[in-house]
Amino acid sequence: MDPRSLQRTLGVAADGIFGPISREALRSRFTNMHAPAVTAGEIAAFAARLGCSVKQINAVAKVESSGGGYDRNGRPKILFERHLFHRQTKGKWSVASFSNPSAGGYREDSWDKLGLACGKDPDAAFASCSWGKFQVLGKWWDEFGFANPYELAFSTVGSEAAHYELLARYIEVFGLVDELRALSTDPDDCRAFAKGYNGPAYAKGGYHTKLAAAMA
Repeated sequence: MDPRSLQRTLGVAADGIFGPISREALRSRFTNMHAPAVTAGEIAAFAARLGCSVKQINAVAKVESSGGGYDRNGRPKILFERHLFHRQTKGKWSVASFSNPSAGGYREDSWDKLGLACGKDPDAAFASCSWGKFQVLGKWWDEFGFANPYELAFSTVGSEAAHYELLARYIEVFGLVDELRALSTDPDDCRAFAKGYNGPAYAKGGYHTKLAAAMA
């Protein structure tokens, strides 16, 4: 997807100049003030699919998400990673607020950076964001069966259940099903999932102990 293709998707003039009108159209397309919350039945269905308990799913949701999946403007919560955009575009637009060889800039508005990055390379822009309640990176679009990074990103607009769908695909694709099923009130039983989901430095954040506490 190039800027013109994204503009056509957003219903604005496809002139390749991704200015204020295009960036506002992007924000509008990703706004849903009435996105339904996930239901108990939907959570139970995800638990059955993954072969785990509802309590285990809820423990992951409590620890790995920062509240709901949407911001106060009705848009999916995102975190734009400028260093990922830099890597994917080989630094073509560095150094800028949206493209930098080093991580950071987290005090700057991620939607602002996403809009600017979409004016250069929309695929890399959507892939460089973490999306929704569980902050799943858009770069996994292919592994998760989406047509492109935009489709993964836009999937988070419709409902909170779609955020759980990304979590479920992450667990399935990256082989964390057994680790999920092992979660218990014993922190040692939670280490494998925490490592797989949060990375090798999981212990510094105490993710295994937080998961165990959430299982109590």
